[in-house]
Amino acid sequence: MTCSTFALHCGLAFVFLAFPPVRGDLSYTIQEELKPGSVVGNIAKDLGLELGRLSARKARVDSEDNSVNYCRLNLNTGDLVVHDRIDREGLCDKKTSCVVKQELVLENPLELHRINIRIQDINDNSPQFKDDSLNFDIRESADKGARFVLDEAHDEDIGENAVQGYSLERNDHFKLNVKTKAGGRKYAELVLDKELDREDKKEMMLLLSAFDGGSPQRSGSVVIHITVLDANDNEPVFSQPVYKAQLAENSPLDTVVLAVSATDADEGINGVVTYGFDHVSDKNQVFSLDPKSGDVKVIGIIDYEKKSSYEMQISAKDGPGLASYATLIIEISDMNDNPPIINLKSLSNPIPENISPGTEVGIINVQDRDSEKNRQVSCSLQQGVPFKLVPSIKNYYSLVSTGQLDREVVSDYNITITATDEGSPPLSSSKSVQLSVADINDNPPVFEEESYSAYVSENNKAGSTLCSVAARDPDWRQNGTVVYSLLAGEVNGAPVSSYVSVNGDTGVIHAVRSFDYEQLRSFKVQVMARDNGSPPLSSNVTVSVFISDVNDNAPQILYPAPEGNSFMTELVPKAAHGGSLVSKVIAVDADSGQNAWLSYQIVKSTDPGLFTIGVHSGEIRTQRDISESDSMKQNLIVSVKDNGQPSLSATCSMYLLISDNLAEVPELKDISYDEKNSKLTSYLIIALVSVSTFFLTFIIIILGVRFCRRRKPRLLFDGAVAIPSAYLPPNYADVDGTGTLRSTYNYDAYLTTGSRTSDFKFVSSYNDNTLPADQTLRKSPSDFAFGDGDSSPEILENGMMKRSKKGLVGKQLSEILAQVEQRITDVAAMRTAVFRCLPVFLEDDGSDFYAVCFDCDAMEDFTQVHGYLF
Repeated sequence: MTCSTFALHCGLAFVFLAFPPVRGDLSYTIQEELKPGSVVGNIAKDLGLELGRLSARKARVDSEDNSVNYCRLNLNTGDLVVHDRIDREGLCDKKTSCVVKQELVLENPLELHRINIRIQDINDNSPQFKDDSLNFDIRESADKGARFVLDEAHDEDIGENAVQGYSLERNDHFKLNVKTKAGGRKYAELVLDKELDREDKKEMMLLLSAFDGGSPQRSGSVVIHITVLDANDNEPVFSQPVYKAQLAENSPLDTVVLAVSATDADEGINGVVTYGFDHVSDKNQVFSLDPKSGDVKVIGIIDYEKKSSYEMQISAKDGPGLASYATLIIEISDMNDNPPIINLKSLSNPIPENISPGTEVGIINVQDRDSEKNRQVSCSLQQGVPFKLVPSIKNYYSLVSTGQLDREVVSDYNITITATDEGSPPLSSSKSVQLSVADINDNPPVFEEESYSAYVSENNKAGSTLCSVAARDPDWRQNGTVVYSLLAGEVNGAPVSSYVSVNGDTGVIHAVRSFDYEQLRSFKVQVMARDNGSPPLSSNVTVSVFISDVNDNAPQILYPAPEGNSFMTELVPKAAHGGSLVSKVIAVDADSGQNAWLSYQIVKSTDPGLFTIGVHSGEIRTQRDISESDSMKQNLIVSVKDNGQPSLSATCSMYLLISDNLAEVPELKDISYDEKNSKLTSYLIIALVSVSTFFLTFIIIILGVRFCRRRKPRLLFDGAVAIPSAYLPPNYADVDGTGTLRSTYNYDAYLTTGSRTSDFKFVSSYNDNTLPADQTLRKSPSDFAFGDGDSSPEILENGMMKRSKKGLVGKQLSEILAQVEQRITDVAAMRTAVFRCLPVFLEDDGSDFYAVCFDCDAMEDFTQVHGYLF
């Protein structure tokens, strides 16, 4: 039993390597009509490829001319298996060699291997005759040995499976003679073995059988119908044994290819010749032969790519049935009738935007079914895309990138590939490839503004919106999703998160607490915008929060002290003239701007026409001269308002005593009782009266000494009151670098309740001894060495001192001044004042001097200095 027989019985395919591969090519031989799934060979083993790399390299099998894929690759086993029915007769017709060309394509890197699969014929077709019967008219005069050519049986198989012989049914008159043509085909002749006798037998029916050499053997039969006629001496003769013609493909129907002719020497019906094809199957017939004229015409589609030549047997018969035969060969010339076909074999889609130039993103295969120059193809891309085609193996091209991609600029590319052949005229085709660019997180969020400012009024509600920040990220999906957060930081020593919060999705910034302008006027926070990419990218922006003032603080009166804290009374001399400064209301406002602009107004007074107050300065002055009829006790209620909306205010009471001597002081008891002051206030008043008495005694002693000596003092006096230095004009002189004194102002020495403004009143004279405003009086230690230091001055109980007979040294003078300062400060403790005293000398020898003391009261917004002259 042969291998073919075994394959047919068992349904198995024997696959073997026909010859060693050349340049990496593989060749296999299989039989036709194998069942799908039959193994052709193991490509992985034959090429030495690892099975795991087949999937990674996208291994696949393609047909070389993009026709039917008869085989496929099993990526798990590496086997090449049959995928579709393989019919050798349909593929190769009568060709001795039938090869199916396939290609193994591997990517990364691109690798191509040709696979030649030789198809072996199996005996799956039986011999067939063109007609169901063969008719012969043979004259009875035919000689013994006369030959009659029979129609050739046709078998689509080749080789041993084709027609191998003929047999004739046993009879008395004919025998069969089998012959072989030049191409190897066998045909039969009917040989007259015994003369015919028409009168004995007019017709005969013989069975002719044709058989092939396959296993099992197949056969086909035809009936030979013989009619015995009178004699026909000549058979038709063709003008040439072989007819050849050239025909362009795609020739239209009814095109005359050529005309055949044959002649018969007989006359009449015996000389009439008819033409016909010998064993031409109707299903493959693309030509017709006119039986009378011998014209060969096109009746089907002529396609060079399907069949490039035709070889046919034609016959010429006369009326009685004598025939002769000739061969007709028609060569088909190729026309450029097939445009190139572009096949996208592989495509990476989408492609990351960060691929480097030169990266392969796709594989293109171009085929043209034409031949020679008509199948030479060149490919190109349209301009303006960052890609190019690089020729690779055979008719393969690699689509590679040429530049850096940016999805945020171009997210999709519509690439048009054009293939043009070199035919005349050239044909071309195009194919569009859609490429999408995949996003990577290469863009951080960008805020719409370089910085943000938020404005909020103080006393805002917790949770109120301050402002919103916005950042844009041009990336896609999660790479472009922005989340906002606060960066860690501190505001006034507290975490920034205790002041503001930010909505992570919207970027809206909210206040976590209520703000107080007086404690915090502005602060800055850092907001971070972060995307959800991997790794995430971020950017920061500064948000400045400005808190605006709200009029939420009423004015605070510093002087006079609020009621209930202390009992404050000012003495006004009866000799005070109109416009004299009596006292000053001092107030501050914790707010700012116009909310802190203060205005003063007397809302109630004992005598409405006696005193007035500066609207903006708070200075209380007399409007007219004080008369005897004016009440000694004056009570003023002063209102201090700010300029806010709405306006806030505070009030205070100012108690004034119009008196020139201390005898009237006991009347203060009525005020004390009227105002319900505490016992502590009473004690303070008694202490102040005592101190005033000491001052009067001190002044009397000084005046007595002056008049006894009949010396003109260097300081004259005039009635005035102390002016707070903060409200003085800028024309002042610095005395020993410790305080400020106006050169043109007179100073009145007074303390609190019980002191008299006229006591120890001196006036500066406008002579050469007056201290200029632009000069500073500075004394060196030698200036105070006025004696031998044997005697020291006596400090009086009222803080003054007796005259020194021999002068003072610097050290003694410093000690004396320190004692005076301490005495005055102790007496004035209720005003929390701190005093500094300096000497002003009356005698050249330093034996006579007066102490000038300054009240330095430091406050937040101003410095108040009072000058006192003793």
